[in-house]
Amino acid sequence: MLTIFGKPSRNGGFCDGVTRRDFLTIGGTILGGALALPRLLAAEARSGIKSSHRAIINVFLPGGPPHIDMWDLKPDAPPEIRGEFKPIKTNVSGIDIGEHFPQMAKMMDKFVVIRSLVGSSGDHAAFQCMTGRKPDPQRPGYWPSQSAWITKVQGPVNKAIPPNLSLMYPTGERRWGEPGDGGFLGMAHAPFRLVGGQGQKLKSDNMTLKGVTLEQLRDRVNLMKAFDDLDRKLDQRGVMDGMDAFNQQALGILTSSKLVEALDLSKEKPEVLARYGTDDPVFERDGAPRMVRNFCLARRLVEAGARVVTMNFSRWDWHGPDGKNFVQGRKDMPLLDRAVTALVTDLYERGLDKDVSVVVWGEFGRTPKINKDAGRDHWPQLSCALLAGGGMRTGQVIGSSNRLAETAATRPVTHQEIFATLYTNLGINLSEVREFDPTGRPQYPIDPGTEPLRELV
Repeated sequence: MLTIFGKPSRNGGFCDGVTRRDFLTIGGTILGGALALPRLLAAEARSGIKSSHRAIINVFLPGGPPHIDMWDLKPDAPPEIRGEFKPIKTNVSGIDIGEHFPQMAKMMDKFVVIRSLVGSSGDHAAFQCMTGRKPDPQRPGYWPSQSAWITKVQGPVNKAIPPNLSLMYPTGERRWGEPGDGGFLGMAHAPFRLVGGQGQKLKSDNMTLKGVTLEQLRDRVNLMKAFDDLDRKLDQRGVMDGMDAFNQQALGILTSSKLVEALDLSKEKPEVLARYGTDDPVFERDGAPRMVRNFCLARRLVEAGARVVTMNFSRWDWHGPDGKNFVQGRKDMPLLDRAVTALVTDLYERGLDKDVSVVVWGEFGRTPKINKDAGRDHWPQLSCALLAGGGMRTGQVIGSSNRLAETAATRPVTHQEIFATLYTNLGINLSEVREFDPTGRPQYPIDPGTEPLRELV
């Protein structure tokens, strides 16, 4: 038996953030609507898209993690700036990080710290970390997520695993639980969400999707086929036979045990699972729960065939009297340290370190100056990001902040540059990717001319 926790809504169902492609409603979407998945599979077969299975795990820290207390400490700054935490040395000479990341310090040669991430919109939202772009109030829902672009360009690895998977928990602050959408690329490329209401269970045997058993689901397919047969005699090109094959592939995602097996942590070696620590399913106020073993789930989903897995972890908005920066830091930073290092260790042990890229970040940083409540306020001017895997040149720091961690002093890095790097890690040639939006205007995954980080690729 497998349980994935989610936050209940007031009526006992799913939160508003759990929508059309949620795991428990996918049956209704595919068989009751536009059959987007079969069309996707058909289109990709026609185009001959085939690529190696490389992947991205995108970890979002809702609320804005304090860059100055994690990976860019300022021990020589005044007390009201440097705070309570001390830097520690790592296994890479010249790189120090926060004392609450001791496991990471031991394997810093496998990580990259970006200390000069700039250009945050200042919004309390996951949007920029999912799309690489600032929200546009005039065009809500317009920009596809990075994962949607990847789904569009590279398609599924196999018929049993959707290429774009989300472990993002619906949160009280709705925007912290949004993994992005298909945007103008269409809902066929939106994330397949694996998290629903709290206590909702996925059964590996006789799985029920939105109250519909697999036998009933097959009956719907048979009904559709019966209608198709009415026009079969008029079909001179075998189109209907082809659609039957793609419908079967769509049904394969629902009926195969591969996805459920990937989500079943009881199948993981106990000693490997123990590296990640113990989950805490309690939601941190309006943020996400501290589900450290979702980092292991992300790796298992990638191994099963996912190209992108997005997830959120805890709540990092620490400026009020009930969320004191250093109290929360002592609680959450060690959990993140353990989970991220366990994930990266697993990737290396499985020979996936060149194929799977990991990015860890939040929507912005925190103020250098500590406020009266022993917290740090919002600071869009500067933040940090952590990268690993993807065949990148790790064991380095990119960029630097000024003396008080207020602004980028050297090598300012943008979200789009990070996304360009991740696309490149997946083998996507950005110069060859162009799609037209509903108005007929050409659009691109990132702005033309944006280059991947030369230090890494």
